[in-house]
Amino acid sequence: MRTLIVDDEPLAVERMQILCARIPALNVVGTASDGAAALRLSEALAPELVLLDMTMPEVDGLGVARGLAKQSPRPAVIFVTAHDHFAVEAFDLDAVDYVLKPVAQDRLERAVERALARQDSVAPAAAESLWIEEFWVPHRSELVRIASGDIERIDAERDYVRLHVGARSYLLLHTIQRLEDRLDPERFIRLHRSTIVRRDRIAGLKHDGLGVWSAQLVDGELLRIGRTYLAKAKAMAGR
Repeated sequence: MRTLIVDDEPLAVERMQILCARIPALNVVGTASDGAAALRLSEALAPELVLLDMTMPEVDGLGVARGLAKQSPRPAVIFVTAHDHFAVEAFDLDAVDYVLKPVAQDRLERAVERALARQDSVAPAAAESLWIEEFWVPHRSELVRIASGDIERIDAERDYVRLHVGARSYLLLHTIQRLEDRLDPERFIRLHRSTIVRRDRIAGLKHDGLGVWSAQLVDGELLRIGRTYLAKAKAMAGR
């Protein structure tokens, strides 16, 4: 893949060049030290892949990714950054991967494999989903990919949300309201100001006779339904 490296730190660019040289599938065609130069070089060099730093002066990585999305053909983007809290914004922009610095060789190779798989996909003509399909959340020293369909429940915890996936859970720096706006309403429903549940996890609705309704989950847990969200919950049940 024709590859453009974008980073405002010369040593980071040099390290990425060394890592890329060890991956036969990559051909580095240029480097850029700021966002504006990255967009100009992308227009001139037509890279198939851009390895993109997040924090740069003037035009940051997110701004560059938005500009690249308008180019035709549109290059794949792998964010390479020391900051994990931009992951949701990055994947809202359809990034292939989000790699944390310092970059390990095997981690970059896995990201490139994802980019190659997307390049080989026969589905580019399919309509782009309006809803977020996956999350990349910080976990220990890396980012973990979580498909939205695997999330059973989401709880707000101050400035974070907790994503429950089976017996495990992951914290993500994000507001529950903004997350609700990005989730497919056919698959998820908000039951409370601090709770979103995947619809197929709800076994039924219960009324305690005092005007309070709860959702019973398939594991038997009862979740109280907030008054603001009761109408949607009843509509789901056809009432």
